[in-house]
Amino acid sequence: MKIAGLNFNIIWKDKAQNFKEIEEHLKDEKADLFLLPEMFSTGFCMDAEEIVDRNEESLNFLKRMSQAKNAAFCGSSSVEENGKFYNRMFFVKPDGSYDFYDKRHLFSFSGEDKIYTKGSERKIVEYKGFRFLLQVCYDLRFPVFSRNNNDYDAVLYVANWPEKRVEAWSHLLKARAIENLSYVFGVNRMGNDGNDLNYPESSACFFADGKEISDKKGNIISAEIDLEELTDFRDHFQFLNDRDQFEIKI
Repeated sequence: MKIAGLNFNIIWKDKAQNFKEIEEHLKDEKADLFLLPEMFSTGFCMDAEEIVDRNEESLNFLKRMSQAKNAAFCGSSSVEENGKFYNRMFFVKPDGSYDFYDKRHLFSFSGEDKIYTKGSERKIVEYKGFRFLLQVCYDLRFPVFSRNNNDYDAVLYVANWPEKRVEAWSHLLKARAIENLSYVFGVNRMGNDGNDLNYPESSACFFADGKEISDKKGNIISAEIDLEELTDFRDHFQFLNDRDQFEIKI
């Protein structure tokens, strides 16, 4: 199964232009699953009243792309529901069906917790034989929440993780793969945002042993993931059987 992530310079608060940029970058790409960065249509922005998807603009874009490419698409956007704002990660399938995960750990350092409402459900999506745990940016710092209870095969992180803390991003992605005996794919944005933060190219995919398996070409980072290879690795190194047993409460 091939996963492809798009690193691109998200244009601040400009959904229409970002949709065009994504289409242009992916026009010749083929994959089973495409990953887009956190808040791919606007950038990671606290002006929720201004940028929020009131008419499912970002979700509808993902649906169009998914159908056109005959592939699943995944990314997050700002949405409003029952008077509350959520940083919502969508997983859209080619048939138009979708699942979503609302970001659990809100980035208090930027005031995200004052604007957005944290999610209340841990979300695992099945697609083409794989079980994917959905996670957004700051969730990466909290290993208990992403602990593998033998219920997933890969973790998908979508992010706007700036250069100032990019070393943590890179090391934590690898750590999550090793400790959970799973594939981990993290897609980060590039360029500069409206807060004058810089984002270097830093997306990556890791196998369960911590080895990076990314193929990087221009703005596209891709990786082939193999369920049989992962199962063989887990059967040989049965570390998950020795994990602490507890219920994740959210």
